[in-house]
Amino acid sequence: MIYSVGNSLAWGKWYVNLKNQKTAKNLIFLHKYAKIWQKVMKIKKLKPIFFEKDTLAVAEELLGKFLVRRWRGREIYLMITEVEAYDGTNDRGSHASRGKTVRNTPMFGKPGHWYVYFTYGMHWLINIVTRETGYPAAVLIRGGFTVDSKGRPVRVNGPARTAKFLKIKGKFSGLRADAKTGFWIEDRGIRIQAKKIRHGPRVGIDYAGKIWAGKPWRFWVEN
Repeated sequence: MIYSVGNSLAWGKWYVNLKNQKTAKNLIFLHKYAKIWQKVMKIKKLKPIFFEKDTLAVAEELLGKFLVRRWRGREIYLMITEVEAYDGTNDRGSHASRGKTVRNTPMFGKPGHWYVYFTYGMHWLINIVTRETGYPAAVLIRGGFTVDSKGRPVRVNGPARTAKFLKIKGKFSGLRADAKTGFWIEDRGIRIQAKKIRHGPRVGIDYAGKIWAGKPWRFWVEN
């Protein structure tokens, strides 16, 4: 189990189980010995096949996975702690409910590709496309957790802050999530305890109507 320092997030108490690692005491340990940790855990970059399945399943399984962004010679990483699922043209909360457009075209594309869009004239939001090609579905990344360069815990709340933290803009929309494009998702061996996963209505989609706005398609890790 891993615990952070002081009164910050205690991972063991909070939600995280780690495989094959009983000696790590806190996030600072992981940050300081990141290269060793990567060898021990055999980090895996998620391939398109991971995303080519039920959108709700992908959304829940993304909790505990890591967004990684290569930027100016370094890597920025963020463990995913909150997501929302958007699935099909019948989903009134989804951009795809209005049919295919120039902006939402990536949603209809291959799984494991990014759908990044601009909203409110000021924010970029990150989505990863799911399901089979031609079926419009994606998971919105709403928040995450990491440590800074000094090993201090950092929580990033909200989809706009998430994109800003990772230096993501619209140029990534339609690109595959992999190292070649500079933005990908990794499995670092963290497994979230089922009892720590919560779900509820998605945020800010009252326009979708009572039924669709009320669907419990937002998933997050209990704080």
